Amino acid sequence: MSYKSPLICLKSSLLAISLLLLQPVIAQYNFQELDQEWQTRQKLLGKDAVILLSSKDTLIYKKEVGDFNAKTVAPIASCSKWLTAALVMQFVDEGKLSLDDKVAKWLPEFEKYGKNYITIRLCLCHETGIADEASFLKKMLGRKKFASLEEEVNSFASTDIRTNPGTDFWYGSIGLNIAGRVLEIISKKKFDVLIKQKLFNVIGMRKTSFTTLDASAINPSGGAMSTADDYMKFLVMLLNKGKANGKQVLSEESVERLKEIQTKSVKISYAPKAAEGFGYALGSWVVGEKEGKATSLACPGLFGTWPMIDFCRGYAYLVFVKNLLGEERAEAHLALKKAIDGQMTSTCK
Repeated sequence: MSYKSPLICLKSSLLAISLLLLQPVIAQYNFQELDQEWQTRQKLLGKDAVILLSSKDTLIYKKEVGDFNAKTVAPIASCSKWLTAALVMQFVDEGKLSLDDKVAKWLPEFEKYGKNYITIRLCLCHETGIADEASFLKKMLGRKKFASLEEEVNSFASTDIRTNPGTDFWYGSIGLNIAGRVLEIISKKKFDVLIKQKLFNVIGMRKTSFTTLDASAINPSGGAMSTADDYMKFLVMLLNKGKANGKQVLSEESVERLKEIQTKSVKISYAPKAAEGFGYALGSWVVGEKEGKATSLACPGLFGTWPMIDFCRGYAYLVFVKNLLGEERAEAHLALKKAIDGQMTSTCK
């Protein structure tokens, strides 16, 4: 007998045991309605997609469609913002900065151009007041002229102010990229290296990266590549009050602060179609709320990927897609969420 045979038998036994342990958990749910909603909306969402659903640490639903699976690496566009906001909160936990610190403390160019009232918080909730471009294509073409995040952020300092900081909301890339540059100054490390060391490696997101292949400027607001498996690990960390792999990646207080709604008293001057009518927290959209705090958060990306957490019902939902679908698929995802909600008990009164 080959020495490999006992090893194969052992692996098979472990797989069988794990499936038996998982069966009672899955048996609690009936996702027939979710399957039907998916079939109805699959043409809209794309023929190559992955949908994952986790309750706490347990994956309770998984569907892989077409030429795509949970380990396929793909660009996630604005889903990157949630990752960057979490990295900022790690620095807050460590006492290295405060959400209400002025960015001019680290970036003197902003004081030079009269922008010394912009804070880290305003950067994370798109309220810097700096004139931005609504067109995604124009933004991408504009970024190509920058060789580094430092160069891009310095250009923001000299860009005209559209309105006073903290008075209106304009969804874009400026604020998160300023915050990313501040973290580079504090840590003396490039953003892509920093977030991999402090966040991705700790959570186990081994295939996620902000590193560019063409040596272009790192983009904290929309430049990450990831997989469905990796991003779900991030969502589960937030769902589990900042814990992952037995480590407190973010403090419980920081997770709660990521849920605080920042747009209660400001004018919404620009929001993508997918998010019209939603409020904004720190790095993510508010899908459901109660008493000034989000009960559900989402962070959709232009490429169609849609991560969401329902804190009341205790689940994380993620649809990962291959095609450039735009951010206008909110109705489809909210319909899928409704199908999921019917199987999950809410703890919010």
